[in-house]
Amino acid sequence: MKFDLEKAIEVLERTPGVLNTLLDGLTADWTSTNEGGESWSAYDVVGHLIHGEKTDWIPRADIVLSPEADKHFQPFDRFAQMVESGKKTLQQLLQEFSNLRKSNIERLRAMDISDEDLAKTGIHPAFGEVTLAQLLATWVAHDLNHIGQIVRVMAKQYKTEVGPWVEYLRVMQS
Repeated sequence: MKFDLEKAIEVLERTPGVLNTLLDGLTADWTSTNEGGESWSAYDVVGHLIHGEKTDWIPRADIVLSPEADKHFQPFDRFAQMVESGKKTLQQLLQEFSNLRKSNIERLRAMDISDEDLAKTGIHPAFGEVTLAQLLATWVAHDLNHIGQIVRVMAKQYKTEVGPWVEYLRVMQS
């Protein structure tokens, strides 16, 4: 699918609701367990999404669209949520994410982005030059990636319990 801002917003607007429906009210057995090592739980993922709302998507779009000559993005701390989430409950994180996303969608719409704007570029610390369209498409794919991650981590809680059906459940294979 070719990038289309309105189609992207369709997904971006729904992510908080998807996460609220999936996670709100679940016990910590479902939301605080990860896949081992330095992997993330559902709680960690929501914290990560919050950090992205604050420091990644809109701030980087602002850089791309600014009249300033320096288009370099600040590096993104992929593990900031481990400190920033603190002792907040998952319900508090879900509400914070929902509020931030609503505000960021409003800001995104207010940018009145044109096709010419989508071709403008910024400088990513690892990838070099990237377009605004690539940044915004990545925002959507990033949401979907982390929704899939949460579902996978949750499903694996029953990996042993499903018995022989494990071979038919692709979510258990990764």
